Amino acid sequence: MAIRFNLNTNPASLKWMYAICFVFIALNAAIISQGWWWSLLIPAGLLIALFCTFSLDKLLFLAVFLTPLSVSLEHLDFGTSISLPAEPLMLLLSTIFIIQQLYKGDYDTKVILHPITILVLINLMWMALTSITSDLPLVSFKYLVSRIWFLVPFYFFSISVFRYLENIKRFLWMYIIPLILVIGYASFGLIRTGFDEELSQSVMTPFYPSHTAYGAIIAMFLPFVFTHVLTKEKTRLMKVAGLFVLFCFCFAILFSYSRAVWVSLPAALGLYLLIIFKIKVRTVLIAIFVIVGFLVLNKEQIMIALEKNKQDSSEEFVENFQSISNISTDDSNTERINRWSSAIAMFKERPIFGWGPGTYQFKYAPFQLSKNMTLISTNAGDLGNAHSEYIGPLSESGLLGGVSFLLIAIYSLYIGIRLYLNAKREEVRFLSLSVVLGLSTYFIHGFLNNYLDTDKASVPFWGFIAIITALDIYHSKNPGHTDRDYPKG
Repeated sequence: MAIRFNLNTNPASLKWMYAICFVFIALNAAIISQGWWWSLLIPAGLLIALFCTFSLDKLLFLAVFLTPLSVSLEHLDFGTSISLPAEPLMLLLSTIFIIQQLYKGDYDTKVILHPITILVLINLMWMALTSITSDLPLVSFKYLVSRIWFLVPFYFFSISVFRYLENIKRFLWMYIIPLILVIGYASFGLIRTGFDEELSQSVMTPFYPSHTAYGAIIAMFLPFVFTHVLTKEKTRLMKVAGLFVLFCFCFAILFSYSRAVWVSLPAALGLYLLIIFKIKVRTVLIAIFVIVGFLVLNKEQIMIALEKNKQDSSEEFVENFQSISNISTDDSNTERINRWSSAIAMFKERPIFGWGPGTYQFKYAPFQLSKNMTLISTNAGDLGNAHSEYIGPLSESGLLGGVSFLLIAIYSLYIGIRLYLNAKREEVRFLSLSVVLGLSTYFIHGFLNNYLDTDKASVPFWGFIAIITALDIYHSKNPGHTDRDYPKG
């Protein structure tokens, strides 16, 4: 429900307004003079309370806006990885929305019965079950709760907000604008280091945990920014602003020195060509089977060729790209193989329920083989996750955990591509295309890294899937309907 305030400009009203402003300024002056800096958060708290009471969608956009600028307490040695101020807002938003639905029970059944939602719920319920069977239940339930406070606001509530098409673009820009600020901060740090490849991997901290996460998120939004620049119905100022954002994104991706990101973008371009030329799914599947068959038949020769590649990662772009296939001496690549091998061994030991959500980092140490361990491996196995959005869930939640996530990925892309090909409104087609291509960069990146346990990746990831679901339910059928058909929140 939109709230409009009408300021009456008669002298009596103006006197009251001046009096309120004077009292507010006086209170702030007193607070500052006493050194009560935390009291300055009171206005922000009042604003959040207003959003909670009158306009929950504004609280959603505030959480999205603050996500790129939030800082994990883990970086400040507080012993917890909660990200401030975004994650408490997500928890608040989730709690209010759940209570609201328990009280009203008016959530759209079309959303509940949508295939993507069904897959999301299967994945979530299986995660809840495997948290009960977990080796470390406390760790798993904490992981489950964090997944819920990502899913509830950025999938379930966002779909309701996205009934109004303009809110989809607001959501995207609410993440992009602060991300530009982070890019500026990181670029300044990059210049100070003299574009040194090793030092550049930490210039985005404390806002992003690593250069790969930073690059992966920027890559997700790149297709939307690109289509925004190409759209004809834009003013000159909007075009210039779009070109500036596009330049910033390309610069940031290039100097993120993230090879996984560099691989994901050509893959997204390949998907774009398949969509544009309307290549049939059957043709794509045949091509995949042929390629896989060729790789299997020539496995030994391919492994010999890969082992001959001794090029390590470097600040030279060509050498850095060549190092992607170095599986013999590049520590980053060989450590990934170690993590994947450990995750697969864990899955083989517990293929049904896995070891429990979020437990990989505490359980993989005994599954490391000496032949796979690298210079950066540790016997304690305390260096993090499985480096894969697909293999990690297999080890933690068993077969159904891995398969259900894979099906979410496949079906989201399928629905998005179908929307682009069949939707009548050009705006819907371009939105679906940019979101599908953005998701595809992360799905490719997900073979090499996993970041869905962080707010930085979860907000755009589940938000993008919510966009596809909302476009399919509310904006694909009737070519004549407009945003006026839906309330603005």
